[in-house]
Amino acid sequence: MLKESTLPTAARWGCLPPRMRALFITGYHRAAGWLAEAFAADSASDVILEEVAGMAAGLARLRDEVFDAVLVSHEADNLDALELLQALRAGSSEQQPIIVLGEARGKEMNVLCFEVGADAYVCIEQATTRELIWQVARAIERHQLLAENQRLAQEQRHRLQIEHDEATRLLEQQRGLISDLEDICRTEQDTDSPIYIAASTDLVLPERLIDHYQELLKAYVIMGSGNLNDEMLQLAELLATGGVTAQQAMRMHLHVLEDVVRSLGSRSARHVMNRADLLILEVMIQLCEGYRIRLHQEIHPPRQRTLPGFGPPP
Repeated sequence: MLKESTLPTAARWGCLPPRMRALFITGYHRAAGWLAEAFAADSASDVILEEVAGMAAGLARLRDEVFDAVLVSHEADNLDALELLQALRAGSSEQQPIIVLGEARGKEMNVLCFEVGADAYVCIEQATTRELIWQVARAIERHQLLAENQRLAQEQRHRLQIEHDEATRLLEQQRGLISDLEDICRTEQDTDSPIYIAASTDLVLPERLIDHYQELLKAYVIMGSGNLNDEMLQLAELLATGGVTAQQAMRMHLHVLEDVVRSLGSRSARHVMNRADLLILEVMIQLCEGYRIRLHQEIHPPRQRTLPGFGPPP
């Protein structure tokens, strides 16, 4: 039988739940009521204990009611707790706290009980009532934390899935905007205008350029624009020199960004999308500035001035 606790009633009282509801499954020949009396004698926590005899009655009770914890009496001749635990784990919630009570020494039963899913084994010849209450409370707390972790993990997976779906939707919308803009450029832009830039996307960009932009995007996601100004200026100059249109540059950006988002797996896409938007904005600004300079030079080409004294006579 459980020993009387030698600790003061209020020892660590605040850490125990004020009330616990437990099911005690025993064999048919063990005296009833002894555990309820032991719990009643210790006022550290109000333990409401319901007792049933036999495996079938215990499983049936768990199907009908929800208990904070299940206590199982291990009786070599009448009730095999290890066999019962396997049935409990198969037939009830995996988050059900289960504690085995028996007369064998803890070293003999601890590992066996853990391997079949018990949260603790308590030797009733050595443990106090307060120790058993703590074991029950700890088992309940552990399963509550496990359930909370599973809930948070599920919410995290759901949030990441929403982010990835949103990123895919934004990429599709941006690709649609580019297509609409190309159609407008084909039908409405005056090809005789000195500021005309072809909207055709037939130009195939070199793989080295695409790979370079992908590395630039990955670096920008990590570092931002602080240390990459020179690289972006060089990229914009390269695009402008090659006659790459804004639509083609944007298509390259979306192509690279889709690969990066796809490679994220279970990681968040929101930060990548935000940084990618900033990157393409800066690249587009630099590209537009490059074309503005070229247009200005085309309209106002530089003139060669004569040296003093070498001009035509007045």
